[in-house]
Amino acid sequence: MNRSVNRPLEPQQRAIVIGASSGLGAALVRLLASHRYRVAAVARREAELAALRDELGREAVLPYVHDVTEYEQAPLLFDQITRDLGGLDLIIYAAAVQPPVSLHEYDFAKDEAMLRTNLMGAVAWLNLAATRFERARGGHIVGISSIAGDRGRVGSPVYNTSKAGLDTYLEALRNRLSRYGVSVTTIKPGFIDTELLKNASKTFWVITPEEAAALTYEAIRRRKQVVYVPSRWRLVSLAVRSIPSTVFRRLSF
Repeated sequence: MNRSVNRPLEPQQRAIVIGASSGLGAALVRLLASHRYRVAAVARREAELAALRDELGREAVLPYVHDVTEYEQAPLLFDQITRDLGGLDLIIYAAAVQPPVSLHEYDFAKDEAMLRTNLMGAVAWLNLAATRFERARGGHIVGISSIAGDRGRVGSPVYNTSKAGLDTYLEALRNRLSRYGVSVTTIKPGFIDTELLKNASKTFWVITPEEAAALTYEAIRRRKQVVYVPSRWRLVSLAVRSIPSTVFRRLSF
């Protein structure tokens, strides 16, 4: 059903999705477009972005090729995108990398890549949105974090760290911006069937990117603060966080 045809007087919302070429990011672009958002899709892979544009239509999706670790490009590109969209209502940071890390591996190059993409890229982009939304006294910031950020697990120390850092950063933005009418939502998924899943040693409760996108959209619609996707992961998190450190360090996950 074409919402723009059947509801012509409905105002069109404008969104940026960073990390939009595949997985949850691409699923969010599709879902937002189906809800009559005009979406700027930002990612490194040009072919995948072009495919999204061709699938959803040039009026619905504006593709922008960008590597989020090229921080100095973010301000100019952010300004260009908001001009092209004619404003901004929502920004979602979904970019993330998780290279395989063995139990006895301490590889700074891999660690740096995770911190630069998962955390510093988010700060570079979301700071820009925070500045704009504070001045506008409205807007919505969403960060795709992970249940992995809830404890320091043995399996991937720096991936966990990048997500824990993102959680704290988003909380700080929420506390700063709530007084200006700006919403900040932290999404904490469990296992999603994406490229990142291939590096997980054990998986369960795996959901599709489309399922995760639907739950994320509902959290955005209801302007939630912190949402586990699916919600049963909240119980897992409570259990994991209650384990004493002396016990937790002996676990293998």
